[in-house]
Amino acid sequence: MLKLFRLLKPYRIPVIITLLLVFIQSLAELYLPTLMSDIVDNGVVTGDTAYIWRFGLYMLLVALGSMVCSIIASYFSSMSATGFGKLLRGKVFKHVTNFSLEEFDKIGTASLITRTTNDINQIQQVLVMMLRIMVMAPMMAIGGLIMALSKDRSLTLVFVVVIPVMALVIAAVASRGLPLFKAIQKKIDKLNLVLREGLTGIRVIRSFNRIEFEKQKFEAANRDLTETSIKVNKIFAIMMPAMMIIMNFTQIAIVWFGGHRIDTGEMQVGDLMAFIQYAMQIMFSILMVTMIFVMIPRASASAERINEVLDIEPVIKDGDEKGKASLTGSQQLRGYLEFRNVTFSYPGAEQPAIQDISFAAKPGEVTAIIGGTGAGKSTLVSLIPRFYDVDSGEILLDGVDIRKMTQADLRSRIGFVPQKAVLFSGTVAENIRYGKDDATDEEIQKAARIAQADEFISKMEEGYAAPISQGGSNVSGGQKQRLSIARALVRRAELLIFDDSFSALDFKTDAKLRAALKREAADATMLIVAQRVSTVMDADRIIVLNESKVAGVGTHHELMETCEVYREIVSSQLSEEEIA
Repeated sequence: MLKLFRLLKPYRIPVIITLLLVFIQSLAELYLPTLMSDIVDNGVVTGDTAYIWRFGLYMLLVALGSMVCSIIASYFSSMSATGFGKLLRGKVFKHVTNFSLEEFDKIGTASLITRTTNDINQIQQVLVMMLRIMVMAPMMAIGGLIMALSKDRSLTLVFVVVIPVMALVIAAVASRGLPLFKAIQKKIDKLNLVLREGLTGIRVIRSFNRIEFEKQKFEAANRDLTETSIKVNKIFAIMMPAMMIIMNFTQIAIVWFGGHRIDTGEMQVGDLMAFIQYAMQIMFSILMVTMIFVMIPRASASAERINEVLDIEPVIKDGDEKGKASLTGSQQLRGYLEFRNVTFSYPGAEQPAIQDISFAAKPGEVTAIIGGTGAGKSTLVSLIPRFYDVDSGEILLDGVDIRKMTQADLRSRIGFVPQKAVLFSGTVAENIRYGKDDATDEEIQKAARIAQADEFISKMEEGYAAPISQGGSNVSGGQKQRLSIARALVRRAELLIFDDSFSALDFKTDAKLRAALKREAADATMLIVAQRVSTVMDADRIIVLNESKVAGVGTHHELMETCEVYREIVSSQLSEEEIA
């Protein structure tokens, strides 16, 4: 946890002010029992009313000063803690955005959400307590002990017995609570995972009538978390009654032995009253530390989980080249893509997802990829923006290995349309402009026209200013795909990748879109992954994948003569008349 507190550096002045104010507040609190002792011994006992009024007002001013210091310290400690939380959330988010899909798969989205929200909140709450209580409590305990010694040294022997007993109780409870707090955070992850799956997959759950099953799964995860939380709370529930019993017995012991010392004339009444207050300050200080110990184990577990994320080094690292073309002759056009003997396996997989893939995609041409389910089509195109890195071989863009380029430079050259269309909350225009920050209204409208999205956008009441719900839930699947395509087209990239992006479109829209692309993006390299033969028939080059390998490369007519796998795909989709 201390490792994370380095982020407090920008807030060192508020932290110093907080510590200074807490120090002043502690001195004021320690001075109050002495003032009360003087009032009793020199005012009440002697009947000096003027002395009582004078020192009573002085005592009131000290108490007011302590209150003001406490309020200001609360403000600065809260400001420091919330600022720390903001910086830590930002650091975690920034670090996570550099993760490859491999790291996301390793930790899990649900766990990353829990760590960025719940775990950081735990640390933030403890930090507020630490800035106040962890500083104030030791000062009050040590200062109270010193002041108690100044009142009566013999009576302070009571603390020799009391303090070790309190320490043992705290240690026993904390040692049992720490493992349970770690378990709680993992069970929150599990609950979030079940909840996330249940909400995102609600259509599938309802269509298969599995609502009761999902309820039972959620209840099991919820019950598991609840039972562990109750168990840990039962353990810590012992602490407060135990502390109160120790404090009460301590007070009885002080009054008992102090009464004897007053009886023998070795102590004054005011000093005994002050001693009792100092004893309570010492005991309450230890009690405050106990409250911190209730929270520290959980915050410590949370800090470990956050450090685990921050300590992960992304597998994919930036190169230092800008990817300037190193080609000659006819290949000097920007957007020339080449795969050289590329092999890739997912982490933990027994077989490679793609093996020994080699082909070239040229600017101004349409290169299509087709194959059966699980052939490796989507895997192949996901390697180009470096969502994953190849195990062996090379992928070159403009003659430069993409691993030697910066990820930002590489991805700025690519217009990528994923298999599953993803939209963000905002307007239609904002979703298209996501592909290019400075896109003008004309550029947005042109991209929408090419993507065949302008027709349905114009029918919306607010047009391009029409709102899009989270995940695009207020538009159809085909409309989502067309907006995703428009988002990729607006950046005018030299390499356009369509990962099965036409599947939700009808044949007419599909044909119109491909014709518009061929006309408007004629100078770009176009890579189309498709399931439908009709989508790829007119491509300049078709790559057929089968069982993770290239089964054939050529035009539609060439492959019909040379590639059996392609013929099987065609015959399964088209009639004999269409094939002819």
